Amino acid sequence: MKAIALVNAAGGRAGGDSGDRVAEALRGAGVAAEVKMVRPDHLAARTKAAVDAGAELVIAAGGDGTVSAVAGALVGTNAALGILPLGTLNHFARDIGIPFDLDQAAAVIAAGHRRTVDVARLGERVFVNNSAIGLYPLFVADREGQQRLGRSKRLAMFVAGLRTLARFHHHRLTLTVNGGRSAAVETPLLFVGNNDYRLDLSGPGRRDSLEGARLGVIVMRRMGRFGFFIAMIRALAGRSRSGDMIRLDDVRQLTVASRRSSLAVSVDGEAVRMAPPLTYRTEPAALGVVAPAR
Repeated sequence: MKAIALVNAAGGRAGGDSGDRVAEALRGAGVAAEVKMVRPDHLAARTKAAVDAGAELVIAAGGDGTVSAVAGALVGTNAALGILPLGTLNHFARDIGIPFDLDQAAAVIAAGHRRTVDVARLGERVFVNNSAIGLYPLFVADREGQQRLGRSKRLAMFVAGLRTLARFHHHRLTLTVNGGRSAAVETPLLFVGNNDYRLDLSGPGRRDSLEGARLGVIVMRRMGRFGFFIAMIRALAGRSRSGDMIRLDDVRQLTVASRRSSLAVSVDGEAVRMAPPLTYRTEPAALGVVAPAR
């Protein structure tokens, strides 16, 4: 099997020697793969080029942004995604059962068990974790700006969080589910996941399945700044209340309309601006992934 490993050159848990560390882990597991350091904005193009050159396995070595970029370029091809988690959170790797230890993750790739999982789309843009409209994209953009100023990731998150709360406001959106009837909402945050995210105490922010063929849609209820802050703390602690948010069930397609000319949107942790109406949809079993046997 022809394989290539694309390592995010912008950093990661392995530090400055991430390329060497990835090569060592793959070699130790018996995986023959070319290892390339790639800039984040070149990951999708390099993935497509690798597939065009005959690669049957493309290994994403990095965090969720790296995985998302590589996965998006693999959808619609016969090549599989391998994952070596080098990020901070590694949501997708965690939810599919990939160990965070680099050598153990390489062993999973060597075992070669392949399964297909769902992805979601916002327009033509693929995401594997989640997208959001409202305060979270503002937080993401501010955090990235703080990091460009040279601040640490933790400090950047803290400062961005305070600045985002200071700009607290609601969005007036019109939601249409599965092409049916529309409903108007006023919300500080609309969350759309690739499948359902758990909000219970035993596993907040996790997904039990990546093969449910649905979008996990959560609408925060209208509330004040302090109420929103407390609601987010409860959500992070897995203690959400029914009064905090509304979960929409069995969503396969969601259209979001607004009177605004553009909306701030986060897509797998990247903040962008897009013109409404925005259409989300699930794409079942669209991505082949090398993952632990079940």
